[in-house]
Amino acid sequence: MKIVHEEILISAGEFEATEEWLDIRTEIREAVSSVVWPEGSDKFIINPVRKGNGVKPIKNGCMIVLRDKFGWEAEKSIFIRDVKRPGNVDAIRLTSTKPFVFEWETGNISSSHRALNKIALGLLRETISGGVLVLPTRNIYPYLTDRIGNYEELQPYFQTWKSMPIKQGIMIIIAVEHDDIDTSVPLIQKGTDGRALV
Repeated sequence: MKIVHEEILISAGEFEATEEWLDIRTEIREAVSSVVWPEGSDKFIINPVRKGNGVKPIKNGCMIVLRDKFGWEAEKSIFIRDVKRPGNVDAIRLTSTKPFVFEWETGNISSSHRALNKIALGLLRETISGGVLVLPTRNIYPYLTDRIGNYEELQPYFQTWKSMPIKQGIMIIIAVEHDDIDTSVPLIQKGTDGRALV
Protein backbone atom coordinates (compact mmCIF):
# COMPACT_ATOMS: atom_id res chain seq x y z
CA MET A 1 0.00 0.00 0.00
CA LYS A 2 1.22 3.46 -0.85
CA ILE A 3 1.57 6.36 1.57
CA VAL A 4 0.83 9.50 -0.44
CA HIS A 5 0.85 12.17 2.25
CA GLU A 6 1.56 12.77 5.93
CA GLU A 7 -0.16 15.78 7.49
CA ILE A 8 1.24 17.03 10.79
CA LEU A 9 -1.66 18.42 12.79
CA ILE A 10 0.21 18.80 16.08
CA SER A 11 3.92 18.83 16.84
CA ALA A 12 4.73 20.32 20.21
CA GLY A 13 7.60 19.96 22.63
CA GLU A 14 10.58 17.67 22.21
CA PHE A 15 9.01 14.32 21.32
CA GLU A 16 9.37 14.75 17.56
CA ALA A 17 13.16 15.02 17.98
CA THR A 18 13.48 11.77 19.95
CA GLU A 19 14.77 8.41 18.74
CA GLU A 20 11.54 6.86 19.97
CA TRP A 21 9.48 8.94 17.55
CA LEU A 22 11.83 8.09 14.68
CA ASP A 23 11.38 4.40 15.51
CA ILE A 24 7.58 4.74 15.76
CA ARG A 25 7.36 6.54 12.42
CA THR A 26 9.56 3.91 10.75
CA GLU A 27 7.47 1.06 12.18
CA ILE A 28 4.19 2.63 11.06
CA ARG A 29 5.48 3.33 7.57
CA GLU A 30 6.76 -0.22 7.21
CA ALA A 31 3.52 -1.74 8.52
CA VAL A 32 1.37 0.36 6.16
CA SER A 33 3.62 -0.30 3.17
CA SER A 34 3.58 -4.04 3.87
CA VAL A 35 -0.16 -4.30 3.12
CA VAL A 36 -0.56 -6.05 -0.24
CA TRP A 37 -3.40 -7.43 -2.35
CA PRO A 38 -4.01 -9.99 -3.73
CA GLU A 39 -2.29 -12.56 -1.57
CA GLY A 40 1.23 -13.21 -2.83
CA SER A 41 1.54 -9.84 -4.55
CA ASP A 42 4.34 -7.39 -3.80
CA LYS A 43 2.01 -4.38 -3.95
CA PHE A 44 -1.56 -3.35 -3.23
CA ILE A 45 -3.74 -3.80 -6.33
CA ILE A 46 -7.44 -3.12 -6.09
CA ASN A 47 -10.30 -4.21 -8.30
CA PRO A 48 -11.98 -0.90 -9.22
CA VAL A 49 -15.55 -1.96 -8.51
CA ARG A 50 -17.50 0.94 -7.03
CA LYS A 51 -18.12 0.25 -3.30
CA GLY A 52 -16.92 -3.28 -3.95
CA ASN A 53 -14.08 -3.78 -1.47
CA GLY A 54 -14.07 -4.18 2.30
CA VAL A 55 -11.81 -2.16 4.58
CA LYS A 56 -11.30 -4.13 7.79
CA PRO A 57 -9.09 -6.80 6.19
CA ILE A 58 -6.81 -4.02 4.88
CA LYS A 59 -6.33 -2.68 8.41
CA ASN A 60 -5.75 -6.18 9.75
CA GLY A 61 -2.74 -6.70 7.52
CA CYS A 62 -1.10 -3.59 8.95
CA MET A 63 -2.00 -4.56 12.52
CA ILE A 64 -0.35 -7.94 12.20
CA VAL A 65 2.96 -6.30 11.30
CA LEU A 66 2.71 -3.75 14.11
CA ARG A 67 1.89 -6.47 16.64
CA ASP A 68 4.03 -9.39 15.53
CA LYS A 69 7.10 -7.60 14.22
CA PHE A 70 7.23 -4.48 16.38
CA GLY A 71 5.42 -5.46 19.57
CA TRP A 72 2.52 -3.00 19.46
CA GLU A 73 -0.53 -3.93 21.57
CA ALA A 74 -3.77 -4.22 19.60
CA GLU A 75 -7.26 -3.09 20.70
CA LYS A 76 -6.20 -1.35 23.88
CA SER A 77 -7.95 1.23 25.98
CA ILE A 78 -6.11 4.44 26.78
CA PHE A 79 -6.54 6.44 29.94
CA ILE A 80 -7.88 9.97 29.48
CA ARG A 81 -8.60 11.88 32.67
CA ASP A 82 -12.22 12.97 33.12
CA VAL A 83 -13.42 10.66 30.33
CA LYS A 84 -15.16 7.44 31.31
CA ARG A 85 -14.59 4.60 28.89
CA PRO A 86 -13.06 6.47 25.97
CA GLY A 87 -13.07 3.24 23.96
CA ASN A 88 -10.29 1.16 22.53
CA VAL A 89 -7.79 2.35 19.98
CA ASP A 90 -6.51 0.06 17.24
CA ALA A 91 -3.04 -0.19 18.76
CA ILE A 92 -0.67 1.40 21.22
CA ARG A 93 3.08 1.37 21.51
CA LEU A 94 4.63 1.91 24.90
CA THR A 95 7.36 4.54 25.10
CA SER A 96 9.63 5.62 27.92
CA THR A 97 7.02 8.18 28.94
CA LYS A 98 3.44 7.67 27.70
CA PRO A 99 1.78 5.37 25.16
CA PHE A 100 1.58 6.28 21.48
CA VAL A 101 -1.73 5.65 19.69
CA PHE A 102 -2.39 4.16 16.24
CA GLU A 103 -5.77 4.27 14.49
CA TRP A 104 -6.73 2.97 11.02
CA GLU A 105 -10.04 4.28 9.70
CA THR A 106 -12.62 1.61 8.89
CA GLY A 107 -15.73 3.67 9.63
CA ASN A 108 -17.41 6.80 8.29
CA ILE A 109 -16.19 10.39 8.55
CA SER A 110 -17.73 10.74 12.02
CA SER A 111 -15.48 7.89 13.13
CA SER A 112 -12.48 9.79 11.74
CA HIS A 113 -13.41 12.84 13.81
CA ARG A 114 -13.82 10.70 16.93
CA ALA A 115 -10.42 9.07 16.43
CA LEU A 116 -8.64 12.41 16.08
CA ASN A 117 -10.56 13.95 18.96
CA LYS A 118 -9.60 11.02 21.19
CA ILE A 119 -5.93 11.52 20.31
CA ALA A 120 -6.18 15.29 20.76
CA LEU A 121 -7.86 14.90 24.14
CA GLY A 122 -5.18 12.46 25.24
CA LEU A 123 -2.57 15.08 24.31
CA LEU A 124 -4.47 17.85 26.09
CA ARG A 125 -4.74 15.70 29.22
CA GLU A 126 -1.06 14.71 28.80
CA THR A 127 -1.81 10.98 29.02
CA ILE A 128 -0.37 9.97 25.63
CA SER A 129 2.74 10.97 23.70
CA GLY A 130 0.99 11.18 20.35
CA GLY A 131 -1.10 9.46 17.76
CA VAL A 132 -1.51 8.65 14.08
CA LEU A 133 -4.67 8.16 12.03
CA VAL A 134 -4.40 6.30 8.71
CA LEU A 135 -7.18 6.82 6.20
CA PRO A 136 -7.75 6.53 2.44
CA THR A 137 -7.68 9.29 -0.14
CA ARG A 138 -10.43 10.13 -2.61
CA ASN A 139 -8.54 8.13 -5.26
CA ILE A 140 -9.23 4.79 -3.55
CA TYR A 141 -12.42 5.87 -1.76
CA PRO A 142 -14.86 4.97 -4.61
CA TYR A 143 -13.74 1.33 -4.55
CA LEU A 144 -14.18 0.83 -0.79
CA THR A 145 -17.14 0.34 1.51
CA ASP A 146 -19.62 3.18 1.05
CA ARG A 147 -19.00 6.38 3.05
CA ILE A 148 -15.62 5.37 4.47
CA GLY A 149 -13.88 8.31 6.11
CA ASN A 150 -11.30 9.85 3.78
CA TYR A 151 -8.52 12.43 3.80
CA GLU A 152 -10.13 15.07 1.62
CA GLU A 153 -13.40 15.05 3.55
CA LEU A 154 -11.51 15.60 6.81
CA GLN A 155 -9.16 18.25 5.40
CA PRO A 156 -11.40 21.32 5.99
CA TYR A 157 -11.21 20.67 9.75
CA PHE A 158 -7.42 20.43 10.04
CA GLN A 159 -7.12 23.97 11.41
CA THR A 160 -9.27 22.98 14.39
CA TRP A 161 -6.69 20.48 15.60
CA LYS A 162 -3.71 22.58 14.55
CA SER A 163 -4.89 25.42 16.78
CA MET A 164 -5.17 23.32 19.94
CA PRO A 165 -2.91 24.41 22.84
CA ILE A 166 -0.89 21.20 23.13
CA LYS A 167 2.28 21.40 25.22
CA GLN A 168 3.86 18.11 24.23
CA GLY A 169 3.21 15.49 21.58
CA ILE A 170 2.47 14.64 17.97
CA MET A 171 -0.69 14.03 15.96
CA ILE A 172 -0.39 13.06 12.30
CA ILE A 173 -2.72 11.88 9.54
CA ILE A 174 -1.35 9.42 7.00
CA ALA A 175 -3.20 9.26 3.68
CA VAL A 176 -2.97 5.98 1.78
CA GLU A 177 -4.09 4.53 -1.52
CA HIS A 178 -3.58 1.63 -3.88
CA ASP A 179 -0.47 1.02 -5.97
CA ASP A 180 -2.46 -0.10 -9.01
CA ILE A 181 -5.88 -1.20 -10.25
CA ASP A 182 -6.77 -4.44 -12.02
CA THR A 183 -10.22 -5.79 -12.78
CA SER A 184 -8.93 -9.37 -12.59
CA VAL A 185 -7.92 -9.35 -8.91
CA PRO A 186 -10.47 -10.59 -6.37
CA LEU A 187 -12.51 -8.15 -4.35
CA ILE A 188 -11.48 -7.64 -0.72
CA GLN A 189 -13.95 -9.27 1.64
CA LYS A 190 -16.57 -7.16 3.39
CA GLY A 191 -18.03 -7.56 6.85
CA THR A 192 -15.43 -10.03 8.03
CA ASP A 193 -11.92 -10.02 9.36
CA GLY A 194 -10.85 -11.96 6.29
CA ARG A 195 -7.26 -12.91 5.65
CA ALA A 196 -4.39 -10.72 6.62
CA LEU A 197 -3.31 -8.63 3.68
CA VAL A 198 0.43 -9.07 4.21
